[in-house]
Amino acid sequence: MTKDRFGNEFAPGLAYARGEILSSTADDLAKLRAAWAHIRAREAEGEETVNASGLERCMSVEPGEERLLDDELAAALLTDELKELGLKMFGGDADAHDIMMTNRLTAGLWVAANVVVPRGSHVVGFSPTYSHPAVQRAVRDAGATFTDLTDMEELKAALAADPKPGALFLTRLAVSYQILDEADLRAAVDMAVARDIPVVVDDAGGARVGPACFGHPRTLELPVTVACTGLDKYGTLGPRLGLIGGKAEVIAAMRARAYELGMEARAMLYPQVVRSLKYYSDEKVRDLVDCTMTVRDAVVGKLGAERVLVTPVTAQLMAEDILEIAMARSGVNEAPCVPYEATAALAMLLLRDYGILTVHFAGIPPGTSALMLKFISPEVLARIGGADGFASAIDASLDKLGSILTDKDELARLLKGAEANVPKVAAE
Repeated sequence: MTKDRFGNEFAPGLAYARGEILSSTADDLAKLRAAWAHIRAREAEGEETVNASGLERCMSVEPGEERLLDDELAAALLTDELKELGLKMFGGDADAHDIMMTNRLTAGLWVAANVVVPRGSHVVGFSPTYSHPAVQRAVRDAGATFTDLTDMEELKAALAADPKPGALFLTRLAVSYQILDEADLRAAVDMAVARDIPVVVDDAGGARVGPACFGHPRTLELPVTVACTGLDKYGTLGPRLGLIGGKAEVIAAMRARAYELGMEARAMLYPQVVRSLKYYSDEKVRDLVDCTMTVRDAVVGKLGAERVLVTPVTAQLMAEDILEIAMARSGVNEAPCVPYEATAALAMLLLRDYGILTVHFAGIPPGTSALMLKFISPEVLARIGGADGFASAIDASLDKLGSILTDKDELARLLKGAEANVPKVAAE
């Protein structure tokens, strides 16, 4: 069992430890409801909440498109255009590949595992750091076991083993925002294909960041079985849907299963999907990264380079560092909570006191315990006082976190609001 810097064991299926306050997904949902309460309070006072998550999850309608907000009409009129644009993003071939939409990227991964993975088989995950919990749960629900790997030699051995794995779930850009080297990406796919092992790519951000920032191939330019990405990420306009591409016969089976289970995206959302795919360009992704790096520099100036983890496309405050900074500012030597709860508290303070909505609230449960600074647009940054304003808000919120850190009741009220005293569900 992996442990964090404080000796806390990671929760099953997560890359961080659960604590006494946020012990389960149900507690994470209580945390989200507390965040919504702060947004409502700000709105009531006429104060803005700014989405600085790097995600686009909105829906808009152009004049004259109102008639397309209809499942049957939108499906009939836009499916062919959506396929063309989706294949363009993935680098697919219309003769060999097809496109489908799911109501979440998570749903796309789940259906891919349900269709592709043989029940009772063993599945291998390969990524720069770790596979997203959504991948692990999808494999579990498909009735298979899962081994997560990051080492190329171990992957070679796993793919060469007899019996061969039921599938390879490949993550190009991990939730930690480290990226696979292109040579390793290609080698992993080629090794699996050589043994006729299906390859499913969790390409949530990698489908765009890989080609735009690292010169990688587009996902379906590789001989993979299924590629899954999200339309709320990095150069797109939303909404929060899963765009799934792959071999036409596999997508046909996945589409049928998605409809059976209610996991397909509503066609009335297709107008926004088409607009989002038309709007996308690799240059937009690079511009978002450049803007994010100005925030990185400002935060480093406040906290020091040793407290800011920098990847090629993000800056991150690791949960252990957040907790250590808050402990130092409060003068305590023993950690009163787990690092994940310190990150959640920092995110809540940024929202409550400054109206800054970070990506911490986007995932339930979050895929990482870090506070991520990523893909921030110049327009968003201007609304929160620029890079220096953002960095100052983080610094001041760390001071506030330090002042309440040792009061568990106050920390619980901050994290769960009115539900702080609700009886707990069993921890995950």
